[in-house]
Amino acid sequence: MAVERTTDPDRHPLVDRRTILRGTALAAGGVLLGGMMGISTAGQASAAAMPKVYTRADWQARAPRNKIDLVSKGPTHIVVHHTATGNVSDTSTQHAAALSRSIQRYHMDSNGWSDTGQQLTISRGGHIMEGRDLSLKAIRDGKHVVGAHTANHNSHTIGIENEGTYTSQTPTQALMGSLVDTCAWLCLVYQLDPSEAIVGHRDYNATSCPGDQLYSMLPQLRKDVTSRMREQLSHLSRVAGTELTLEQLPTYPRVPQAERAVPFYHGPAVGDLDASP
Repeated sequence: MAVERTTDPDRHPLVDRRTILRGTALAAGGVLLGGMMGISTAGQASAAAMPKVYTRADWQARAPRNKIDLVSKGPTHIVVHHTATGNVSDTSTQHAAALSRSIQRYHMDSNGWSDTGQQLTISRGGHIMEGRDLSLKAIRDGKHVVGAHTANHNSHTIGIENEGTYTSQTPTQALMGSLVDTCAWLCLVYQLDPSEAIVGHRDYNATSCPGDQLYSMLPQLRKDVTSRMREQLSHLSRVAGTELTLEQLPTYPRVPQAERAVPFYHGPAVGDLDASP
């Protein structure tokens, strides 16, 4: 039987601030170039990289049962999940909204949680939906809403649920395209290195999530996100009038090692080290 990682989630390696962009400052919510860009808030800076995200109001979310935990320090890793639901052919925004309502209903009414567990959901049609309450605001502010998606690691990870079951099938191109956009946005907002920060649920917990096929695509996802970030930084460089490169971003914790997979789909979402979901 696989032994679950017991790393203390509150002990994160310190960021080497000397690696931050020379002559600039990477603020938590986006690239703030010492005022050179003329941008006054982190939210405005990150807007350049932000994909279209449907809000909770758009999909008619219920109010959370309890107050959602918000921490000032951003996440260290982006955890890729699959929803372990059907690989449907409906790619409409209406279906994506219904999926978000269904997930919330299950998490609140069946699991007894305060709200949806993950921060973001991507449908097979590539529609990106806000998940847990205040997730979008927290991202824009460079903060972190504590979710319920990766047991014992919710305090420092942001979770993306990808619609479908990917044990033997691969996600749609639309879904993967949106996953690239979403991860690039999050990496820029939180100053994360995609080669180190993007992980699968099974990297932390004993689970088959996000499915063998999607998990096998994570190395390419990291490369695609890196390319997308270079494009974004090139655009911001032209606006700022100074060159920004990916290599100048801070270093972050390494990708967890020792893959584990067990014969059930989704795996633990809340552990003893987590706050109340």
